[in-house]
Parts: sequence; structure tokens; C-alpha cells
Amino acid sequence: MSENPPRLRVAAVGDLHVHQNSSEGEGLQSLFERISQNADVLALCGDLTHLGLREEAELLLNELRACRVPVVAVLGNHDHQSGQADDVKKVLRAGKVVVLEETETFQLNGVGFAGTKGFGGGFDKHMLAPFGEDSIKQFVTEAVNESLRLEVALNSLRTEKTVVVLHYSPIAATLIGEPPEIFPFLGSSRLAETIDHFDVNAVFHGHAHHGTFEGKTMKGTPVYNCCLHLMQNVTPEQPYALVEI
Repeated sequence: MSENPPRLRVAAVGDLHVHQNSSEGEGLQSLFERISQNADVLALCGDLTHLGLREEAELLLNELRACRVPVVAVLGNHDHQSGQADDVKKVLRAGKVVVLEETETFQLNGVGFAGTKGFGGGFDKHMLAPFGEDSIKQFVTEAVNESLRLEVALNSLRTEKTVVVLHYSPIAATLIGEPPEIFPFLGSSRLAETIDHFDVNAVFHGHAHHGTFEGKTMKGTPVYNCCLHLMQNVTPEQPYALVEI
């Protein structure tokens, strides 16, 4: 009888917020070096830059040279701030970072990675409905479209195991600690509905700096909020999520 294949060690962290005038470079290099020693792949969960500038993405890429394992990523809302999201993605891809989108996934040792930025909209029975003003309908349409992009990516994978990488949260449980009034702007159950149509092994997201580390979808899929600020408080000796898949 053949032995079970080794489990893939996934490190995940979000909200690095690399700034043009940031002095955090040495800290990130050290972080990426430690991740390389302990994980087989790194997932970056959005808000990689502070203002979504090409120059900030280049600074991040310079720090990522310390990372010796494959890197996958999604963008966050900060990465869209300056209208240079496409440039940010080009810089990252030029540095061999796999930017996860509906047509771009990643596979390693039998584990498939799918991802998207996600969007807000609220959770469960409190989800915003596409009713009323056009601006409300457009907001909901954006949330729906992000969920559809994730569905396309998940449908394209044919791996035994699957990991989803997001910026916005798919559940409310990992937002606990943030003001409840802003929950609708931190994620949407539409993402969880898509995830629960598939056999997903783990979900990683960021965005909620004062949230909770771990929760589950209705189906029971584990969800991890791996925002750097949160992880520095939860496990300061290891400020990133590390999960075996």
C-alpha cells in the first residue's frame, strides 16, 4: 500500500500595505525568509500596497526576493486606490508571483489555488439586495461578479484539494472585533455561497485588521483571517497563518 502524499504547508498573510516611504522592508525580508523555512507556498491576501502604486509593487517585489517558495496573490481595495491595479499585477507577475483570477489558478503537489479580491455586501439574511437606486444595484452587482469570478476559477481546477485566497471575508465570524456597523464593507456571504458549492479545504483572507483569526462557512470549510496586523497580535512569534492542506 502506498503512503499518503505529504501535506502541503500553506503560509498566508495579507495587508502588508507596502508604502513608498515605508521603513518596513527589513521586517518583510525577515518574514519572507521565515516563511520559506516553514512553508511550501505563500499566499498574499490583498492590500499588498498602500496606495496601489506601481512603485510600491516594485518595493514589495524587491522584498519578496527573500522568499524561496512559490507565491500566489490577490489584490485588495488599497491596490486599486490609484487606478494602477493592472500595473501592480504586471509588476508582480514579472517577479513570478501568480496573481489569482478567474482565468489564472495555481497548482502544487495536488493542491489547487483559486482566488479573487471579493467585495462587500453583508452576510446571511442581512445581505444587501439589488433593489432601489442604481448605485445600490451596482454595488450588489460588483459583489455578485466577484463571486462569479471565483466560481469560474474553482470550476477550472481538477485537483484533489483546493485552497481559496481572498481579500474580503466570506463569513462574519472572522470579522468579530471590528465595529459591527462596518461588517457589510468587509465582506459578503455571496463568496461563502460559491465556496460551499465546492469541496474547498481552506480559505484565507485579510482586510479585517481587528477581526478574529478563524471561523467556518456553513458547510464547515475553515476560514482564516491572516491580516498581518491581526497575526502580529495573535501569534507575534509567527505573524502569518500556517496551515497544512
